[in-house]
Amino acid sequence: MFLKLLLGVLALLVAACSTVAPGPAMPADAAVQQAADGDYRLGSADKVRITVFGEPTLTGEFVVGPAGDLSLPLIGSVAASGLTTMEVGQAIQLKLASGYLRDPQVSIDVLTYRPFYILGEVNQPGEYPFSARLTVINAVATAKGFTYRANQGRVFIKSAGSQVEREVPLTSDLLVQPGDTLRFGERYF
Repeated sequence: MFLKLLLGVLALLVAACSTVAPGPAMPADAAVQQAADGDYRLGSADKVRITVFGEPTLTGEFVVGPAGDLSLPLIGSVAASGLTTMEVGQAIQLKLASGYLRDPQVSIDVLTYRPFYILGEVNQPGEYPFSARLTVINAVATAKGFTYRANQGRVFIKSAGSQVEREVPLTSDLLVQPGDTLRFGERYF
């Protein structure tokens, strides 16, 4: 009896010490994944948290302005539009190191992405906040659906920073990116 109890306890201990391999990662939205990888390029209306380690008065939340810059205490304006968070962090470090701090350590996190815009044949066209995994269909729902005249099979998308509008077939997995402008035209019949 004692031997069975001992073997049972040992089996539980071995099972408790074993590990399970992690499952496949969930696919992430391109913009969110780019931000995690450091490839996301900041743009006007992005909100970031800048942390200057050991300097709470220089740490805070900032919005990229319409001119594409961040206005920071002590060092003033820093260009941000079109740059990654790492590039902006390096620029801030350089400015802080030139006469303000010795060996500043800066980190930047994107808190909220710039909005997307939806125009044309939707019930409430306008500017809406971007969220991760936002599909074009969800964006239409956010804009209170299509009008009765809408061509529901195609969408025109102009990406942030681009002057080219591309026509794309509307599918359920088509993702919106921060700063995108979505336009829905009229159907002809």
